[in-house]
Amino acid sequence: QVQLVESGGGLVQPGGSLRLSCAASGNIFSINAMGWYRQAPGKQRELVATITSGGAPNYAASGKGRFTISRDNAKNTVYLQMNSLKPEDTAVYYCKQDIRTWRFEPWREVWGQGTLVTVSS
Repeated sequence: QVQLVESGGGLVQPGGSLRLSCAASGNIFSINAMGWYRQAPGKQRELVATITSGGAPNYAASGKGRFTISRDNAKNTVYLQMNSLKPEDTAVYYCKQDIRTWRFEPWREVWGQGTLVTVSS
């Protein structure tokens, strides 16, 4: 029932910017933390950024100073603004939202389908 739909990926030149969006829909009681992760070919998935229910962000060193995570609770959406992109940022980016479908049920990690970001000249 609950699903996340990502958008905003694409091809961009080094130094360029992209804004990723991830919207949740379905049977949602509440959403706690949200986050962005990425996986490059041949590498393990890694954390990019997280944001608490109150809007406090946390960033991995790779994107700190260049990336900004934000959320719109009314739209069940988390964003990732990426500036000064580098070739090493090339990866499939996945969003995650910790969601409860019913009161007093455990938090569940719901993942998006992934959106490809390619940084190349």
